[in-house]
Amino acid sequence: MDDLAQDLADFIADAPTPYHAVAEAVRRLGAAGFTEQSESEPWADGPGGRYLVRDGTFAAWYVPGSARPGTPLRIMAAHTDSPTLRIKPNPDVGAAGWRQVAVEVYGGALWNSWLDRDLGVAGRLALYDGSVALVDVARPLLRVPQLAIHLDRQVNQGLKLDPQQHLLPIWGLGAPADGELIEFLAAEAGVDAAEVAAHDLVVYDLAPPARLGERFELLAAPRLDNLSSVHAGLGALVAAAERVGVDDGADVIPVLVGFDHEEIGSGSATGASGPLLENVLTKLAGGHDARSAAFARSRCLSVDVTHAAHPNYLHLHEPTHRTLPNRGPALKVNANQRYATDAPGAAAWHRACRDAGVPTQVFVGRNTVPCGSTVGPLLATRLGIRTVDVGIPVLSMHSARELCGVDDPAHLAAAATAFLTDPI
Repeated sequence: MDDLAQDLADFIADAPTPYHAVAEAVRRLGAAGFTEQSESEPWADGPGGRYLVRDGTFAAWYVPGSARPGTPLRIMAAHTDSPTLRIKPNPDVGAAGWRQVAVEVYGGALWNSWLDRDLGVAGRLALYDGSVALVDVARPLLRVPQLAIHLDRQVNQGLKLDPQQHLLPIWGLGAPADGELIEFLAAEAGVDAAEVAAHDLVVYDLAPPARLGERFELLAAPRLDNLSSVHAGLGALVAAAERVGVDDGADVIPVLVGFDHEEIGSGSATGASGPLLENVLTKLAGGHDARSAAFARSRCLSVDVTHAAHPNYLHLHEPTHRTLPNRGPALKVNANQRYATDAPGAAAWHRACRDAGVPTQVFVGRNTVPCGSTVGPLLATRLGIRTVDVGIPVLSMHSARELCGVDDPAHLAAAATAFLTDPI
């Protein structure tokens, strides 16, 4: 478990954006023998492990030699994006002798968590020739300074932030100049600034993941929501491929997908509401004629973090369904289908945990505190595949830095492996 927690920390450090997360996922899949399937090339029908990439989204799967049209699918779905501050197209602004960067809030970020942190910049630069260059400035470059208490004596009675006015990072002194930031980032990426046509850039907290607690039983890190699930899925898929690959009678095809844009509703070409996964699963099922039978016997595990019971705010949690770190990933249930779990799906999850020897919990939100949602209901609606929502418990969800238990990433990977290979 310690090794896997450290590997998760390394994965997070290598993945400041969805594009970097996909690149690291591809590197790990390639090391495990998976090969790329291009969307624009003929589909490879033979057995083996393959992956497909589109921008900040990837899908990967392993087809056993015994697979036939109509073979059921076992799918694990997570997301690669996290709440952050995104840099605007014309980023160079400033006032009163300060150079600043124009940003907008991406997703449901906790704004105050971005104050007074050393921030890097990462993302991608799109060039006129159609190519894309990844960039990652992993050193202190920006900072969103908080106002001194001397100038706001009531701040501890309630901090109020205007995202247009108060979240602009500083990155130096002097007058702002158009194109200055992109010229700097192009040089960092090793490309000609004149060839940069557009960009997708975010800021990120530079503090590395760290173990904490008297017994080092907790892990503090950025982007646990939801890179912890992507990381567990990569380990689970590789392990599942090893299992079904040596079993000539394998009855399922394991699939992993990491979507972009979950934090802003999934409504994009690379989000869970888009057609990418459905297209992949239809081909894996053997085409449109075979997919109805395959989908009817398939299952999807939607994996996103859940709320650990907060000791300072217990009145906001359902008292009989409190989840805690290091007690296993939690099954997420909501009567109004904000989570897609139903009883047969829950039974499949409990069977996977039992087979893997993994503890599990159940999360249900308090009636007076509406819960969030996941890609689970979206996939269940689009595909008609029975879907189960689960996730490891975390504190400070959507903060620039979150907290989980060091044992739960290993618990999740083991249970997901069992789910991806379950023939029942």
